[in-house]
Amino acid sequence: PPAQIMFCTLNTHKVDMDKLLGAQIGLEDFIFAHLKGQRKEVEVFKTNDVLGLTITDNGTGCPFIKRIKEGSLMDQTKIICVGDHIESINGKNVSDRRHYEVAKMLKDLEKGQMFKLVLIEPLKAFENLEPRSKGGTLPEAKISRGRETLRLRTKGPATVEEMPTEVEEKAIKKVDELLETYMGIRDTELAATMVEAGRDKKNPDEFAVALDETLGDFAFPDEFVFDVWGAIGDAKQGRL
Repeated sequence: PPAQIMFCTLNTHKVDMDKLLGAQIGLEDFIFAHLKGQRKEVEVFKTNDVLGLTITDNGTGCPFIKRIKEGSLMDQTKIICVGDHIESINGKNVSDRRHYEVAKMLKDLEKGQMFKLVLIEPLKAFENLEPRSKGGTLPEAKISRGRETLRLRTKGPATVEEMPTEVEEKAIKKVDELLETYMGIRDTELAATMVEAGRDKKNPDEFAVALDETLGDFAFPDEFVFDVWGAIGDAKQGRL
């Protein structure tokens, strides 16, 4: 059932956050669905304002841990792992929340206090599988190869579209980095949508209006919008 799917990876069965299924799929890619496995509970004493987690989600209300910063508070809590779905925070169910909402809730937790997380780890169904021979390997993800890709959207039907250009790919990567700097999240689908919004815009004012029309719920600060516009311009001018 779709509700059991935490996230998908391209061309690997491993919990590899660099191979997450994003907005673009090459027509020859293999997709592996990672299902909900064991539930676990952990209590953490918040000694630092920054927990060291990067949160993302699968677009349908399943926030999960994408990265854990080395040496951070969460890195020291070994029961918490990359790929874990965050089901609840201090008894409040967050399964239907977007990743930026969960990230804000974690950030707003009071320093010097204990908090409780209920996590669900990915089902370890492929742990013992190995290739039958060294002769064949799964193809690498074809995000920037070929002419067409299947584009998945949070709202609306999937469509087959032209691949993003090399310039747009560089812009998307930079905007994804800016999202983490400003909001503590990474989301290539969101970054791609922002780059698309600026594709035919001539100035930051037009870009800001386009962002407000497509992503108004985020209420991006003006400084962030200006930096995103600058990243798109840098990509177009070959400075990235």
